[in-house]
Amino acid sequence: MSPNLLEKIRRLADRREEVEAELSTPEVAEDAQRFARLGQEYARLEALSERYGEWARLGEEVANLEQLLSDPEMAEMAREELDTAHARREALEQELLGYLVPPDSRDQANVFLEIRAGTGGDEAALFAGDLFRMYSRYAEAQNWRIEILSQSDGEHGGFKEVIARVEGADVFARLKFESGGHRVQRVPETEAGGRIHTSAATVAVMPEQKEMEAIEINPNDLRVDTYRSSGAGGQHVNKTDSAVRLTHLPTGIVVECQQERSQHKNRARAMAFLQARLEEAERSKRQASEAATRRQLVGSGDRSERIRTYNFPQGRVTDHRINLTLYQLDRVLAGELDLVVDPLWAEYQADQLAALSESADR
Repeated sequence: MSPNLLEKIRRLADRREEVEAELSTPEVAEDAQRFARLGQEYARLEALSERYGEWARLGEEVANLEQLLSDPEMAEMAREELDTAHARREALEQELLGYLVPPDSRDQANVFLEIRAGTGGDEAALFAGDLFRMYSRYAEAQNWRIEILSQSDGEHGGFKEVIARVEGADVFARLKFESGGHRVQRVPETEAGGRIHTSAATVAVMPEQKEMEAIEINPNDLRVDTYRSSGAGGQHVNKTDSAVRLTHLPTGIVVECQQERSQHKNRARAMAFLQARLEEAERSKRQASEAATRRQLVGSGDRSERIRTYNFPQGRVTDHRINLTLYQLDRVLAGELDLVVDPLWAEYQADQLAALSESADR
């Protein structure tokens, strides 16, 4: 570890006591937003301090064991323990470097997941359905709750469009690299000649805004339409105008929700989704202006950008952003998405640390 990065870690470890002192002041206790933010920072710094303390103790242990190497009677035992201590210290060093990556305040947020069929007609709609099942199974494995807000079914299965809300721990952190163009290569069931077709779907993952941070929307900028739900929910939903469609007039963004029986609940869900869409639009503008200054692991975030290919004949999944190829298509589609998410996270952290090292060495 470079001296500059080590010094940054030391400063973060020292910062824990400062945050602990701030949390005990009346001013912070009366400010719910500030208290929550400092509480999250303290939990992160506490974990860092524990690992830094163990890393430092292992350094002393390594020095003592190296002295024993000159003792013929102790040398063999010292070598074995040195190997173990070095391995543990290197693992801790990687963890500590991870704490230098600035945390994304949105990582703990719930998300709105939007999947739209692209080119490919019926096959694209079927693929959109496959993607939604993949994310649903992953959500189930993570003990997340997923609810469909609106859907438009494909004529022969799947979805032309499906929008869902996903709630749970670290949802955005695990799904934030999924936004973009997903491509499938396979032989459709209706293809008599056995030719491989290529179809596409787009995925957007948008963090739900906290109530205290959500974008304020002028009521005069909204058009609200209500209509009868046509989705699941039995006879009751079809008897009342419970579904809600919101149109944001300045941007033309349209969102809807029809899954709840209550018009009030549908409107609240639609409003939260609209706020997320507006925040995503603002974020995309900011990212576009900043993208030229440094490499972006997940690209521009544009939904039209191809990020991953699912090749059925070869049983292959390829993530084009990090040149990752896995011949485990069945497992990924069955919801074992960590096979792709973990390498993306590792590459993201490496990219962030490289940028930190460059700035620290200047």
